[in-house]
Parts: sequence; structure tokens; C-alpha cells
Amino acid sequence: MSHFTIYHNPRCSKSRQTLALLEENGVEPEIVLYLQDSPSRDELKSIIGKLGITARELLRKGEDAYKELGLKDSSLDDEALIDAMLTQPKLIERPIVIHADKAVLGRPPENVLELL
Repeated sequence: MSHFTIYHNPRCSKSRQTLALLEENGVEPEIVLYLQDSPSRDELKSIIGKLGITARELLRKGEDAYKELGLKDSSLDDEALIDAMLTQPKLIERPIVIHADKAVLGRPPENVLELL
């Protein structure tokens, strides 16, 4: 099967379930441990585009950093939100699976079946 990438956090049950579902379907994705190997600004913008969502929709709103950085402020533009995700990668929703020019969030994990 062609190239897949998963932005993965092994401590997250949904991320582990998504990876397992890919592997059960014969996919051995490139695994990016995004908390250690954060995407660049261009990569993050590309991911957001492939997901077809806004930067705000990619934010994990339950994280302490979301509240501490005042990210609920609706006047913040995508660039400010991307800046926050670059400095605090735990703010990036997970897992993200990319295949060619499409991407999905593995919430629920079955979303990745759209890419197969």
C-alpha cells in the first residue's frame, strides 16, 4: 500500500487504536511522534489544508495550555493559533493520518478507513 503517515502519541488510547486499525488493514505507516518531532509551520499548514479544517478546529481545547494561552479568544487568527501549536505541540489534536493529499483525524479511529 502507498505511503501513510500518522502523527502519533503512544500515550493516547485513540492514537494507539488508530495505529492498530491501520496495521490490521495492512498499512505500515511512517510514525511521527509529534510531541518530540513537531511539525514545521509549513507542515502544520499543509496538514490543516489536507484535513479541510481551520487551525482552531485542530486545537485540543481541554489542554491546560489552551486556557493558559487564552486561545479561546475568537479574535486570534490562524497564524496565532498555529504559533501556539508550534510552541506547545500537545495542543495539536491527535492522531492525524495522512495519505497522499488527504488527511483525517483518528477520532474516532474508524475515520482512517476513508483513506484506505
